Amino acid sequence: MKVVSVVGARPQFVKAAPVSRRLRQGHHEVLVHTGQHYDDAMSAVFFRDLELPPPDRDLGVGSGTHAVQTAEMLRRLEPVLIEEAPDVVLVDGDTNSTLAGALGAAKLVDAAGRRPWLAHVEAGLRSFNSSMPEERNRIVADHLSDLVLAPTPAAMVNLANEGLAERAVMVGDVMVDAFVTASSRASSVLPPVAREQPYLLLTLHRPSNVDDPVRLGAWLEAVAEHAGPVLFPVHPRTQAVLDQARVGVPPSVTLLEPVGYLAMVALECAARVIATDSGGVQKEAYLAGVPCVTLRSETEWVETLEAGWNRLCPEPGDAPVAIGAAMDMDRSASRPPLFGDGHAAERIVAALEHLTARRAAALVAT
Repeated sequence: MKVVSVVGARPQFVKAAPVSRRLRQGHHEVLVHTGQHYDDAMSAVFFRDLELPPPDRDLGVGSGTHAVQTAEMLRRLEPVLIEEAPDVVLVDGDTNSTLAGALGAAKLVDAAGRRPWLAHVEAGLRSFNSSMPEERNRIVADHLSDLVLAPTPAAMVNLANEGLAERAVMVGDVMVDAFVTASSRASSVLPPVAREQPYLLLTLHRPSNVDDPVRLGAWLEAVAEHAGPVLFPVHPRTQAVLDQARVGVPPSVTLLEPVGYLAMVALECAARVIATDSGGVQKEAYLAGVPCVTLRSETEWVETLEAGWNRLCPEPGDAPVAIGAAMDMDRSASRPPLFGDGHAAERIVAALEHLTARRAAALVAT
């Protein structure tokens, strides 16, 4: 089986690593990096930390508007898919790289009228917020895919509600596979500043939270006022707003350079509370057993809310109650294995093998 795996952003590198290791034990994988995240802090360090092989193809697309970036990815990806002629194109998550990979595979037809199978890892997530570009990307990827690989029962329900049940397989969350591997190595790379005293770990990168300097400043003030020391690894998008608008940073907030995957896991595991607008960090907080405050009005990971380990904080004014509740939470509370057992990569590869076997059987029959 030949698989082209399309990645482009930090969360995708995390999900791709366990699957890539498993695939390469018995199959041929071509890893294509779109270049959506491209500098060392956002890309290369993740490949090193995750022990992910270097990309076989780097499209080097870089930044741009949603339309420009996605269109350029498609333009550069199509000849790669034609040349490689894979059995399967594998995409994951909900970025513009996901969308480009799905569209490219869905429109690719060879001389015999066949196209590669398309499979989507982390399928079925829904925020039900149509203003989020990620929501549009994941919905399109799911509906184009021949195989939708769901991380949770809730995701399976969403897929069934959209008429995709026959294409869906519940495999568990591959980020658990990555987190289990990383957490055993992470403590050695904990940044020294995190060893000084208990802290709240903050991440902010979504346009709705950071593009408006007033709102970004309000978040920083609200989190700092009610949390004590705050460690804030700053996403390049957020840093640009801080610099250009000269947003004031409260004294209790320590800005950090973007960190690699191992250092981020170490920061998460050692934090008192995590406040974030990232979907992946919410989930990692749960896996680390650290209370989380999600700085959004909704979450794809509703299971973490129901389990009591996550709470929504839609506006800066909601921070006192949300962060206070997280600070007071009993960290010995029950934490069921919502996202699987750390063997999702094995199930993903088995599902891909079954998918390609169907085509081989059909060819024999004709």
